[in-house]
Amino acid sequence: MNSSNAAPLWQPSQERIDGATITRFQAWAAERYGAPADGGYAALHRWSVEELATFWQAVADWFDIRFTTPYESVVADRSMPGAQWFPGATVNYAEHALRTATDPARAQEPALLYVDESQDPQPVSWSELRRQVGALAAQLRALGVRPGDRVSGYLPNIPQAVTALLATAAVGAVWTSCAPDFGARGVLDRFQQVEPVVLFAVDGYRYGGKTHDRRDTVAEVRAELPTLRAVIHIPLLGTPAPDGALDWSAVTSGDAEPVFEQVPFDHPLWVLYSSGTTGLPKAIVQSQGGILIEHLKQLGLHCDLGPDDRFFWYTSTGWMMWNFLVSGLLTGTTIVLYDGSPGYPGTDAQWRIAEATGTTLFGTSAAYIMACRKAGIHPARDHDLSRVKCVATTGSPLPPDGFRWLHEAAGDDLWIASVSGGTDVCSCFAGAVPTLPVHIGELQAACLGIDLQAWDPQGRPLIGEVGELVVTNPMPSMPVRFWNDPDGSRYTGSYFEMYPGVWRHGDWITITGHGSVIIHGRSDSTLNRQGVRMGSADIYEAVERLPEIRESLVIGVEEPDGGYWMPLFVHLAPGTALDDALRGRIKQTLREQLSPRHVPDDIIEVPGIPHTLTGKRIEVPVKRLLQGAALDRAVNPGSVDDVELLHFYEKLARDRG
Repeated sequence: MNSSNAAPLWQPSQERIDGATITRFQAWAAERYGAPADGGYAALHRWSVEELATFWQAVADWFDIRFTTPYESVVADRSMPGAQWFPGATVNYAEHALRTATDPARAQEPALLYVDESQDPQPVSWSELRRQVGALAAQLRALGVRPGDRVSGYLPNIPQAVTALLATAAVGAVWTSCAPDFGARGVLDRFQQVEPVVLFAVDGYRYGGKTHDRRDTVAEVRAELPTLRAVIHIPLLGTPAPDGALDWSAVTSGDAEPVFEQVPFDHPLWVLYSSGTTGLPKAIVQSQGGILIEHLKQLGLHCDLGPDDRFFWYTSTGWMMWNFLVSGLLTGTTIVLYDGSPGYPGTDAQWRIAEATGTTLFGTSAAYIMACRKAGIHPARDHDLSRVKCVATTGSPLPPDGFRWLHEAAGDDLWIASVSGGTDVCSCFAGAVPTLPVHIGELQAACLGIDLQAWDPQGRPLIGEVGELVVTNPMPSMPVRFWNDPDGSRYTGSYFEMYPGVWRHGDWITITGHGSVIIHGRSDSTLNRQGVRMGSADIYEAVERLPEIRESLVIGVEEPDGGYWMPLFVHLAPGTALDDALRGRIKQTLREQLSPRHVPDDIIEVPGIPHTLTGKRIEVPVKRLLQGAALDRAVNPGSVDDVELLHFYEKLARDRG
């Protein structure tokens, strides 16, 4: 990993620093709220955590959040869990997301640019989006949907999904969604927990040049959700609405002026789900006000988004990044919705979209960047990326080679923002700061208002050493609760057990001497050899540099006799064999780039690496299988992209046993 004193890969120009919203915010907050005028981002961040209430009041003021009833205080109770934000205030998220539509100068500009695999962007104007939301909100009310009711979507990343979310929020109902590649079991594991009264569903979707009919899955989901009062059919494949379902065009054809229900700040906005690999997914409830103010801060200050920007992130409606993308509307930004395969018709598909849409902030996964590097593509040479000012990555840590490749192949004046957060807060703990340099392999800094620290097991903060990622003060977007967790025990057990009153996220991080952050992977799947803790991400980064390795998975297994077995599973590139020479190269790579301790006990070829439905490698369930757990005890099958792959590990455990 990069050392703190290495020269930065990229430095923002003075012009860029002066033009950044966060620079103007700091000067304004210095005048109005006593923020430090000097000392740059580090001073602003320190003030934002030391003067937490004043900072969040400044954010609400700067972004002109419209509280229909005023708040009594900014944060009434700072304890975690259970912090109370802006008590007394009422607000509506959708009203703020559609504010630009009421500006006559911008009403006809695109709010949404929708792209499918044909790569032909289709605009939806601010005024048309507002009209659709008004019409649909009126229809939802006519169907008896009331504040607090749940409304569900089985939808791809299409404009109708955005309209449905905003109409749900306008009514004060609670949105929840799954992508249509989820099977019926995966959908029901989520939706049955929250008992929706309305289901928006497509008839199918297109992916990788193929059509996928989902009508049977929708019928199965409908049959298993007895609380549904209405099903709204979105004919993406052109099929008629099934019996008893309403057609999308019928519920969005009116011209009703939107009515925005003013709800308490902590009123639920949506339910997101954890991956649920080891049981039912956690149903995470976040609030209208908490998401509104956190996303304005994150998108407006950290991502530097505004009315002149176009914001793309490759995501599905089953991942928090979709909700984060929709919140781009809060800053008056045009959001780019892509529904399709990340690499169809070619690996450069996402760069083509950036060119076709004039994207300014290009968001993708670290895995996509590494796939582009491996495929040898050269986006800046082959596409006009002149409008792209930032490439942001998440999902897993971006390896140092990913930083280097982006700098060389996508543009040497490119702001590379590796960001890290979680579904649990629907935001980032650390990542993008437009006024700071970028160091290879590092996230630029902890985000404003977030007292991010690395702690040792005794709760002592560490600098320059690996520790547990903790947040010592509350964030507005932390869950207000988990669904069906009346005494809060599941919520408390998820984050506050190791360090009472302090959020422990479950990632290994290093905070460097210059305030940047390095992510090492999940701490619950940590490798611990001879007392030395290691993150799996470091091993993946080293091994997957080898062209023969498509993907890998490393597991550390504590054995009953006190031994420790650390196998490395490799999914090979086509036409490659795992022979002694390749085994030797893998071991040599790990020994030289990391340490002898990182060299695995065995290197085993596998037919594929299992992932969650949002594309993250599954480590803990595989560890449980290797320790002899039965498949149905080790993993929730509805949470895995290919359950068949897990039988390999189950059989391996039997054979070793």
